[in-house]
This record gives sequence, structure tokens and C-alpha cells, in this order.
Amino acid sequence: MPVHDIIALLPALILAGGTLVVVLGAAWNCSHGMASRTTAISQVLALTSLSLASSVIPRPVTSLLLVDEFTLFYTALILIGGLGVSLLSQGYLDGTLDRHNEYYALILLASLGGLVLVMSVHGASFFLGLELLSVSLYVLLAYRRDEPRALEAGIKYLLLSAAASAFVLFGFALLYFSSGELAFAAMQPSLTKAGRTVFLVGLALILTGIGFKLAVVPFHLWAADVFQGSPLPVTAFIATISKIAVVGLLLRALVHTGGSADEAVIATLGILAVASMFLGNLLALLQENVKRLLAYSSIAHLGYLLVAVVAGGALGAEAVGFYVAAYMVTMLGIFGVLMLLSRPSMEAEQVEDLAGLLWRDPLVGAIWVIAVLSLAGVPLTAGFVIKFYVVVAGLSSDRWLLVLFFVVNSVIGLFYYLKLIRIVLVRESGSSERPMHAMIPRWNWSDGFVLASLILAIIGLGVYPIPFIDVIEQAAAVLPIGTD
Repeated sequence: MPVHDIIALLPALILAGGTLVVVLGAAWNCSHGMASRTTAISQVLALTSLSLASSVIPRPVTSLLLVDEFTLFYTALILIGGLGVSLLSQGYLDGTLDRHNEYYALILLASLGGLVLVMSVHGASFFLGLELLSVSLYVLLAYRRDEPRALEAGIKYLLLSAAASAFVLFGFALLYFSSGELAFAAMQPSLTKAGRTVFLVGLALILTGIGFKLAVVPFHLWAADVFQGSPLPVTAFIATISKIAVVGLLLRALVHTGGSADEAVIATLGILAVASMFLGNLLALLQENVKRLLAYSSIAHLGYLLVAVVAGGALGAEAVGFYVAAYMVTMLGIFGVLMLLSRPSMEAEQVEDLAGLLWRDPLVGAIWVIAVLSLAGVPLTAGFVIKFYVVVAGLSSDRWLLVLFFVVNSVIGLFYYLKLIRIVLVRESGSSERPMHAMIPRWNWSDGFVLASLILAIIGLGVYPIPFIDVIEQAAAVLPIGTD
């Protein structure tokens, strides 16, 4: 392999090496702190190596992978999110489980699968990255094997994900039949040939598999149960990093295959967007379990994001990039607060567990309020900028009806987000039977560092997003989408 290929793949290679080190540490029964530090060092080194990789891009590595500005942008998001999850996991897991090394190895492997996905320009690498991500998540979801709900979450995700993988494989078989190629760019001429129908059916099957990973309607049925049953750090990983990887893949695949310019494909994505926005928000209104509420909220937000995908063009790609970044820091902030309040033996997952949080710990309560306001899209937070970006992208492509549905659903979402804010402002009633001493925040240096960084990012992206938008524009410019 040429040296430049190795440099281009350096972030992925470092994660793979870090996984091996953590697994060897498990054989030597290394401590929890050692496993956590090794994982964090691997992720920081992978992040640092992005500067080296940027010196050789754009760089195709065989016909399977492509490393360019777009790849590095989504790689950076995955690595930053993975670092946040691993640091927040230390305090949550400390002193409770005896299988820490395996947990951190799986976090690294899942992140590696995400990196392969965002580099993919070929059906084989797409499926390899998807399975590497999915198989790691199967185990992570059921990591608390003494907890029936965790086992249930793992089994549900395993069965439904296996079905989704079958759809993807069948879809690629049809695409290969139609075009004789598995490289995304080589498939594009099939959209204008006599085999267009077969091509569109294959693409629909692949979108079914991707829809499952993103939990968009009607492929969302697993989301609430899996969010509720899995450990909080794993829930945070699924809600953010795994979806960022799949969104990056979706955007590149649509552009390179020409699907982003096909009205049938765009109409299908528009229907999925509307269904996800309405059903996600309406079901979230009924929830008293915070994890289930956040699951349905994430479905709605994926609907919002699909509006930007449907808008297309350079502005749509930029809106998608900003959306996934701002959504990641916001959701990690929310899950970080829940992890501060929780132990593996009892998680803070009911709305009532947050009662009076601002009075119990003003700092944690303030972090919670800021993060929820960002999800709601209140000005001066990152959430406001992403919603403004989506509206501008939609209007620029004349998607007036989608933008109208987007605005209506943003208003609906305010109702359950305000409920999450109101509960932390009220005094505790004392009626809850759950032991409140388990819901008292516990701090360590890693929790403080991560949450402080997340809140600064939420406010910074909301107050002065221009530098970050410039980075996104450079990343989106390499996609062959033309200009608006």
C-alpha cells in the first residue's frame, strides 16, 4: 500500500490499533481507569492525525474508499462524539461493572465502523462499515447482561438490524444487475437507461436499510424500546455517532449515484420526512420516560434533517453538516446530565427524576436547560441556527410545503421540550418512591470537561457560527452537486 494511502487512512488505523491495545488490556485485567485512558488517547491521536490526512486529500484508497474534505469533516464529528461518550462513560460505569475493557473496545470498533461508512464510495465498503458498526452495537446494547431490558433491547436491535442488512444486500444485488457496478459513481448512468425501474427498486431497498439505522418512520419501531433498555452511554452513542455516520453515507451515496437529482427518490425522502416529523413529535408528547421521549424526539429531528437532504444543492449539504454537528453536541449534553444523575443500578430516566434539579445542583440544572433549549431551537443556541439553515435550504429549492410542515412540527416540539424545562424549575414534591440520593449529580474531571465543552459549543455555534459554517462549506464543496 502506498504511503499516502496509509496517511489518508491514519485515523481509522489508529482506532483499530487502539482497539487491539484495549483488548490486550482485558487479557491482563487492566483497571477501568487504564481502559478509559487508553480509549481516550486513541481517539485524541486519531483526531490529531486528521491534520496529516488532510495533506494528501483527495485520495481514493482502492475503489472502495475515498478520503476528502467531506470524509474528514464527518470523521472529526465521529471521533469527537466518541471521545465525549467514552469520557462520560467513566463516571457512569466506575465501580459497578467488571467488564470495562470490552466495553471500551466495542466503542472504538463502533466508531471505526462509522469511519468506514463515511469513507465509502462502493457497495462492499458500505456493507462492511455498516456491519462493523451494527455488530458492535448489538453487544453494547445488551452490555448489562443482568438487566432484562438491556437484553431485550439487544435482541430487538439484532433481529431488526439483520432484516435491514438483508434489504441492503438485496438492494445492491438489484443495483449490480441494473448497472454491472458496485461503485456509487458508476451506477449513475443506470438512472437514464431501460433498467431504471430495477435500479430504483434496488435503491429503495437500500434506503429501507438506511431508514432503519436512522429510525425514520416507518422503520422506527425499535427506537423507543432500544433507547429505554440500553445503558445511557450506549443510548447517547446510538442517538448521535451512529446516525452521523449513516447520514454522511446517505448524502454521499445519493449524490454519487445521482439519486439526489431523481424526482422519485426525492419524493420518497420527502414523504419519510413528513411522516417522521409528525409521528415523532406526536408520540413524544405522550411520554413520561425521558429516554423514550428523546427517542421519539430523535425521530422528529431526523425528519427535519431529511428536509435539508430533499432541498439538495450545496446549501442543503451544508445544512445537513451543520445539523448533525449541532445535534450531536446538544444530545451529548442532555445525555451527559442524565449520566451525572444515574448509576447502572438506577438510571434517571423518568421525568419526575428531574424534579427540582435546578435547586439540587444549579450548574447541572443550567446545563440541562441550555441543552433542551437548543433542541427546541431557541435563539442564541446551536438549535436555532440549524432550524434557520434548514428553512433557508428548503426555501431556496422551492420546497414550500416541506418547510411549512417543518415549522408546524417545530412548534409542536416546543410543548414537550418546555415540559422538560419546567420540571427542573419546580421544587421536589417528595411524592416519588424512587430514592433521590441516586439522583444527586456526581462529578469528576472528565464529566466537567466534557459538559463544559459541550455547553460552550452549543452557545458558540448559536452566537457566532460563521467559522464553523466556513468549514462545512469546504467539506460540502467536494460533493459533485453543482451550485444552487
